[in-house]
Amino acid sequence: MRHAHLLSTAVMLLCCTACSGGPGGGSGESAEETVDHGAAVRAAIARTSADSARVDETIEMRSTDSPTTYVFAIGGAFDLAGDRGRLTVNLEDSGMDPVEEVFVGDTVYVRGSRAVGEDTWAAADRSEALTRYFLRSPLNDPEHLLRQMKAMRQVSNEGEEQVNDAPAVHYRGTIDHATATLRMTAKTKQGLDEVREKLGDDVPVYADVWVDGKGRAVQVRLSYFGGMKAVTTLTLSDFGTPVKAGAPPADEVVPVTAGEDVLLA
Repeated sequence: MRHAHLLSTAVMLLCCTACSGGPGGGSGESAEETVDHGAAVRAAIARTSADSARVDETIEMRSTDSPTTYVFAIGGAFDLAGDRGRLTVNLEDSGMDPVEEVFVGDTVYVRGSRAVGEDTWAAADRSEALTRYFLRSPLNDPEHLLRQMKAMRQVSNEGEEQVNDAPAVHYRGTIDHATATLRMTAKTKQGLDEVREKLGDDVPVYADVWVDGKGRAVQVRLSYFGGMKAVTTLTLSDFGTPVKAGAPPADEVVPVTAGEDVLLA
């Protein structure tokens, strides 16, 4: 498919283009060097992960030599504590039908995937799924992204901003190479390993977390600006929202290998 090919090409440009730093790279220094802002971030993510919430995620991808930005929009309700959720995934302006995902424990059921027939659910193992794309979670799993954010390093307090129409403290840091390439396919990871070797350092991936007055992570973001633009932003709201997510009838389910559909990473 043309869109999938272009997306793959854009991502692989990362593996052959010299990297450059992203915006705000120098903002991580603070006079309060003894303050462990990373601990505040980890505590906020732990609190968020113990609840359910409305999740809205955007994934933006663009190569530096292309005027086109590909935008994935993902939204739904997710019980982060119970490992259950229901999401809808769209590739904006693509003409593709949306994909529906239902998370039940370690199984993700997908309807609308090109890997199976219409009105059939594909079933994939959540813990074994891999991603082909930079800064994108396997099967669009929001818990994977939160797991990466907990590994933030060099964290600084950037002050107070508005998220969900309420004040939130903005923390900024970076993630290391192992965290950035967590659960990637071997081919994509090899390309990033080669870039890291040429740089002599980690590919610069910036991490941002916004924490509200109740100590919850209400927005998180990973971003890279180099051989391409890759920005993943997850916003959480309506904490405590009820989540209805159950396995479809067994006779409507076909097992598949995750990662065969561009909408599933």
